[in-house]
Amino acid sequence: MPDHHTPLIATIALGLLLAFIFGMVAHRLRVSPLVGYLLAGVAVGPFTPGYVADQELANQLAEIGVILLMFAVGLHFSLKDLLEVRSIALPGAIGQILVATLMGMGLGWLFNWGIGGGLVFGLSLSVASTVVLIRALQERRIAETERGRIAIGWLIVEDLVMVLALVLLPAIAPALKGGEGLSLPDLAMTLAITLGKVAAFVVLMLVAGRRVIPWVMHHAAHTGSRELFRLAVYAIALGVAFGAAELFGVSFALGAFFAGMVMGESQLSQRAAEEALPLRDAFAVLFFVSVGMLFNPTIIITAPFAVLAVLAIIVVGKSVAAYLIVRAFGRPSGTALTISASLAQIGEFSFILAGLGGSLGLLPQEGRDLILAGAILSILINPFLFALVEKRRARVAARSVSPPHPVAETPMAELAEPDRAAPELAPTPPAPSPAPSIKPGLPVEAEVEAEVIPAMEDHDVVVGYGRVGHLVAQRLRDAGRPVLVFEDAESIAAAARADGLPAVLGNAADPLVLALANLPGARRLFVTVPEAFEAGQVVEQARALNPALEITARAHSDAAVEHLERLGATYIVMSEREVARRMLEHAEA
Repeated sequence: MPDHHTPLIATIALGLLLAFIFGMVAHRLRVSPLVGYLLAGVAVGPFTPGYVADQELANQLAEIGVILLMFAVGLHFSLKDLLEVRSIALPGAIGQILVATLMGMGLGWLFNWGIGGGLVFGLSLSVASTVVLIRALQERRIAETERGRIAIGWLIVEDLVMVLALVLLPAIAPALKGGEGLSLPDLAMTLAITLGKVAAFVVLMLVAGRRVIPWVMHHAAHTGSRELFRLAVYAIALGVAFGAAELFGVSFALGAFFAGMVMGESQLSQRAAEEALPLRDAFAVLFFVSVGMLFNPTIIITAPFAVLAVLAIIVVGKSVAAYLIVRAFGRPSGTALTISASLAQIGEFSFILAGLGGSLGLLPQEGRDLILAGAILSILINPFLFALVEKRRARVAARSVSPPHPVAETPMAELAEPDRAAPELAPTPPAPSPAPSIKPGLPVEAEVEAEVIPAMEDHDVVVGYGRVGHLVAQRLRDAGRPVLVFEDAESIAAAARADGLPAVLGNAADPLVLALANLPGARRLFVTVPEAFEAGQVVEQARALNPALEITARAHSDAAVEHLERLGATYIVMSEREVARRMLEHAEA
């Protein structure tokens, strides 16, 4: 009988299976799936009954997860975006890190952990989760707004500080341990050598890496093989991280970050990000599972006040510090609240720091348990905190409604029939002035071009202002129809406004956003977004709001067509069918 003792396969299979189950439960409960992944690790950890996964193998899989996570951070790192908000993100992030670190060190001092343990503990509590923050901003379609850019810039600064901490902690660990301190000359020499190695690696990446990596990606792309291109992405991410650790003695995290940052300058960076996504997500899940395995849940019972103190630092202390800093820079209270809510949680960098602190003998097991408890609880609380902030902003915005502008109306033939001859349209009106923006999430004091315009009547609503939506909206407008555009990308919404069209900045799949369309009073709805799931949400909500509304949508597959029909779309255009029909019409002419 064959030997099936395969701990690596068992760890991966069981880790992913339980992560999926717990992640689905978390999603059903409307909390971040990260909580589910962490609880999956708790379930197979040594502190709970039942099967115990191989911790050493889990840690090695977690290292791959760290590499790919940091590679993704570097890939999306934008120096331009950071420079745009540097006046507030740079001092704000550093100030908030100092405040949170000092609070954490104070708590560590009460627990007699020493300066080293307190420093690692405080740093771990000071940095927000990249995954949680980015997902929260994207789900609410505010990542491209000013407050979203500030939050992301703030996060980038936090990440850079943590990367520096990961590099320096091993060098100064002996000096931070009681009774094992280095002399000042020895400490200075150790720091100089460490920083010299880091500088050499950075110079190599910025000089040689910026030439070699884009060259490799270019040639991999020109092979026409998706597998080779994807392999090139993974080889660069893991290869640079491993080489950085072996040749320069720097962390895997720093090597992966710079590999991603250099690749991010390539024209193929977007495609690289898409190709890296599946493996990154899989190993990122295993990373969170491995972190959960380290957590002893009994600490919630044995040290409840310590857990509450940690949670207070994360949710209250950090948030208040961030709010006061943003307000001190003259930004609106709504912006300050959004950034405070964004940062009121901790995640992957906290786990990496806690693991490093434990391996260096700086942070005791109790400290790691408290960090994990604080992470799980803060990630659970964060969506509710974020929702409260955004609802407040939406209510304030809704109260700022002004009287409608009169809109001329000229009849127009149905656009839902793409094979009909184009009707004779009204003469093109003079170039319009930029239309007001509709930003449902912004309060009155926010810096916007204009506030929310009110509900329209007998109008056409166009969801999405991409290539298809732009053509639909322009033709409707040229025919004299009142048109309202919904777009979740700020730059594209700005283009719609520049074209003279009132535009709502937000995701129409959000009921609070779609409510601004006044669909009960609308004539037609055009859902031009290509994603079937998002389009389906819009169609379903629109049909519920107006059972008689004519809804035209687009699809890219038979399954998408059936999905949209089932949810209530009146007419669905499948691009591939239309192309084939046009080609056949031309051939038969």
